[in-house]
Amino acid sequence: MADWVKVDGGLSAISAGSRTTVWGVNSANAVYRYTNFDGSPWVNIPGGLSDIGAAADGTVWGVNSGHQIYKYTGDQSTTNWLGINGSLVRIDAGSRTNVWGVDSAGGIYRYTNHDTNPWLKIPGGLSDIGAAADGTVWGVNSGHQVFRYTGDQDSSNPWKSVNGSLKRIAVGSRTNVWGVDPAGSIYRYTNNDASGTNPWIKIPGAATDIAAGADGTVWHVNSAGAIYRYTGDHHCLP
Repeated sequence: MADWVKVDGGLSAISAGSRTTVWGVNSANAVYRYTNFDGSPWVNIPGGLSDIGAAADGTVWGVNSGHQIYKYTGDQSTTNWLGINGSLVRIDAGSRTNVWGVDSAGGIYRYTNHDTNPWLKIPGGLSDIGAAADGTVWGVNSGHQVFRYTGDQDSSNPWKSVNGSLKRIAVGSRTNVWGVDPAGSIYRYTNNDASGTNPWIKIPGAATDIAAGADGTVWHVNSAGAIYRYTGDHHCLP
């Protein structure tokens, strides 16, 4: 796959805020941070998480298999993770102030930026969500329908339906949106909702989770836990 370079390791979920902020968890819920060196790519961070969200500004949030929520504080204190009230199964962070999650019933929550009353429920139902530093938010529901958040423009209808069928979604910015369909195919958003009937371009590869950063960085993991970084935007001589 010329579009992807394989990186050593094994992960079941991955998130990228930028080229240098990439985090993942494995099937045993161990947490890993990318070292920025492919020769020895991952450092284990103490803790146990089932999903993780990493932002370009270094913000990292996670949830564990018991749906408990944690914010990374290892860069500020001796405690790696600060527990935050609530119950979520998927989480993503675009920045310190743009953190979104979904609960086991499909409920959508946005971080209030206030830990004592941390979550604001947003109308709608989603099974996965992606949030970017520029405020862009996309989601998919259990029927694999795709939605973009428009609640900052139209409070009466916070989600705009976008053609496509995706099981996982990742958002690095308004123009860096990627997804994985139920069969594992990888898609990149064309930045045009009306491009033909399909606003998605199929990218070679097969994935179970995908990550997209604000600077164009993209990673994915497959069903075997193998890890890949996107290189399709670098046009090299043969």
